[in-house]
Amino acid sequence: MRLWAKNFSQAVKIQDLLRRKVSLSPYLRRVRLVCGVDASYSGDSIYACASLFQFPDMVHLEDGFSKKKVEFPYLSGFLSFREGKALLSALRRLTLLPDILLVDGHGIAHPRSLGLASHLGIASGIPSIGCAKKVLLGNYDQPGRKRGSYSYIYIDGKVIGAALRTKDDVNPIFVSPGYKIDLHSALDLVLKCSKGFRIPEPLRRAHSNSKKFKILGLKGYPFPSYASTNSKVKGED
Repeated sequence: MRLWAKNFSQAVKIQDLLRRKVSLSPYLRRVRLVCGVDASYSGDSIYACASLFQFPDMVHLEDGFSKKKVEFPYLSGFLSFREGKALLSALRRLTLLPDILLVDGHGIAHPRSLGLASHLGIASGIPSIGCAKKVLLGNYDQPGRKRGSYSYIYIDGKVIGAALRTKDDVNPIFVSPGYKIDLHSALDLVLKCSKGFRIPEPLRRAHSNSKKFKILGLKGYPFPSYASTNSKVKGED
């Protein structure tokens, strides 16, 4: 199964094929491990971090890192082809397999119903949730001011995600199911991963550490070494 593209026309075809593999259903298994993934850039390099937490107490367990060369231009709706390889590689540096993947991006709330979260879910085989800071498309009303309030995001009358208030009187984040999970299961998990801040803890750490990893790389510090990669996570470095 082809996952990555080198140009726009290839990317469109891959998204059209992969979106047929997206399955959404209530997540009924016990969640023990949640991982957040995010990346930072410098020039033509991307620095990715995967941060693993114990759930539901949100105890940090480990981080995985990966540095890759940027191979795809920035195009709205095609972020997975720019960041996907690096994020998947960082994920495979973890020694434990996450139950749930939180992604700084969108799931099905996407023009082709295949945002970064859906793409990474399919690539890794891990149920995934998109947690974005901005809405990509669709219409929604502002949710209530209290933590836990949410309002649906609609496109052509169809629910594709929700604006979720994770902290009182703070801007909502935009949650959409990515792969092997439905919206209400996603909202419940994201809220439980948010401990006093707007952004869920695994994504906060992944974001912060990707920036630290970038700074260390620019100063010439060696790339973190790993004896092996986690063979339980699908995909290739």
